[in-house]
Amino acid sequence: MNNKRIAIVGAGVAGIALAILATKKGYQVSLYERDNKVSSIGAGVTLWPNAMFVLQQMGLDKEIIHVGGLPSGMHQYDQSGVPQGSVDIEAVNELSGFPSVTILRRDLMNILASALESLGGAIHFNSSMTVQDIDALKQEFDLVVGADGRMNSVVRQTFYSDKVSPIYQGFINIIGISQLEQSGLDNAICDFRGSGERFGIVPIKSGLCYWAGGWRTKIDKSRPLSAWYDEMEQRFQHWPEPVHHVLKSYEKSSRKLIFVHDLDPLPYWHQDNVLIIGDAAHAPLPTSGQGACQALEDAWYLSRRLAETDELENVLTGFYKQRIAKTSAAQIAGRQLAQTIFGGGCEPQPSMSGISPKKLSEFWMQGLMSK
Repeated sequence: MNNKRIAIVGAGVAGIALAILATKKGYQVSLYERDNKVSSIGAGVTLWPNAMFVLQQMGLDKEIIHVGGLPSGMHQYDQSGVPQGSVDIEAVNELSGFPSVTILRRDLMNILASALESLGGAIHFNSSMTVQDIDALKQEFDLVVGADGRMNSVVRQTFYSDKVSPIYQGFINIIGISQLEQSGLDNAICDFRGSGERFGIVPIKSGLCYWAGGWRTKIDKSRPLSAWYDEMEQRFQHWPEPVHHVLKSYEKSSRKLIFVHDLDPLPYWHQDNVLIIGDAAHAPLPTSGQGACQALEDAWYLSRRLAETDELENVLTGFYKQRIAKTSAAQIAGRQLAQTIFGGGCEPQPSMSGISPKKLSEFWMQGLMSK
């Protein structure tokens, strides 16, 4: 892209990462955020090797590793604590050539925001956008990028109107952060599954972890949050000891209730000089483990595409063609796993033991190492 002015709407993972990468390549970037600060919604993130590849390209991998944790494995149990299978994360890392890192979302966002600030970049807070505002940005900037999230993307609305809406997948997550005196987690991600219920615990280090308790339910936004939190305590009170430890020691301010939605794969991500990336374009379920990872990949691929001298239309079409298969696969994988856990059937949970580290590594690193 020959012209150099980019407006980015949304200062989440995708938006700030793109702002950093584009600024480094000499673009004039204006980043707009509807909130009054960088959001830390979501307790934590697992940055799998594909995300760490991008963060290395950004020069942030060492800082991420310093703050985060390095899980050795992922263990699956039933609701009684009987082991059902495991994945050797260290084997995946070795095959990929990059580590997997667990980190609190607030720490990840602080690192990204500080990196942008160090480049002289600024975020325009309290900048809520309307469709009319996006039309104005189209005239002022060479490219407008919507990185404004899955649920209320105004940029997506400018070319899909009401034809595209996030889809509720029939379950909720209550997420939070705990500081454990004795974690007993053995530096491994723990995934406890029952029929229509799941409790996942992700260690970081020194007893710090984040977690999510989920179960199948209908949307009810009239119900008080305290009632949902009480239900979580009751549902999981007889689950294994690590779940008890977490529920005894969480930061109450870190709790958040999420009615979990995703998107169907979209037929296009741009019109004219307006593009959507990250969750605005291809939000996967948390069961995919790839939300933040694919957002980082978007930023990296797009920054490379923009350096091409081709017409903008060709750049954006090429970006979509480059990304759609992988992002759609992440969406589909997330839905399939969610269906087996929260779909309401009584069939046994599939075991992690059938997951090949080689196949995981090949999928996550697809398209990255050849660049």
